[in-house]
Amino acid sequence: MPDSTAGSLLAGKVAIVTGAAHPKGIGHAIAVAMQRQGATVISSDLSGAVGLQENNGIACDVTDRQQVNALIDHVIEQHVRLDIVVNNAGIGIGGPDFLALTDQEWDLSLNVNVRGVANVCQAAIPHMRANGGSIINVASLAGIGAMASIPACYTASKFATVGLTKQIAAQFAADQIRCNALCPGSVVTQMHESVLATLAEQHNISLEQAQAMENSAIPLGRSARPGEVADAAVYLASDLSLYVTGTTLPVAGGMSPGL
Repeated sequence: MPDSTAGSLLAGKVAIVTGAAHPKGIGHAIAVAMQRQGATVISSDLSGAVGLQENNGIACDVTDRQQVNALIDHVIEQHVRLDIVVNNAGIGIGGPDFLALTDQEWDLSLNVNVRGVANVCQAAIPHMRANGGSIINVASLAGIGAMASIPACYTASKFATVGLTKQIAAQFAADQIRCNALCPGSVVTQMHESVLATLAEQHNISLEQAQAMENSAIPLGRSARPGEVADAAVYLASDLSLYVTGTTLPVAGGMSPGL
């Protein structure tokens, strides 16, 4: 994988990263890594993104088609081209009991994690056809295999994200638009903190014991840092992966719940 701390793997490229506001999140790490590799990065989130050297970010709800169209139009007006789209905006809600999941939890999961990705891709692809480019949909390890502790609405939405990724890759390969799914496993983010808290509560153990329990299920013995997921995103965005499309890339320390 490329070193995302310095370089120019993405020099001259214009990138959009959604769901990039939280400083501990994967989206933020991807935006920073791509900027360090020379890309012009436009980040977005519900309230705008923070922390990038040159961009304050743009507020955008990916479930709102008008807001998504406005985001893409802004990028084209300001930068003329669009080379990289990272669909990281997502939501994880609900509990592990399938029978207890509510309509709201299903609707939010599907609207954000699937329709949100589709909305951004439908708005962006027409502007990418001239020069080709890379679309990276941040799915999850739960998008390639089911795990008992993960809400079914989340798993279903991430499987759908992977399917959407493969469909886009097949349809737009002739335009040299590549589309791949990035599938992180356990990553030390703000969401990870809530997962550990839930695990600790379920088993009546401390947070440290919950982390140790999780680590025992990871062959590499630890959760990933957001920057390590960002390195994989830089690879998929760069010319190093010009012949890679329609695939899922687990970044999960050896965890493999499915194909």
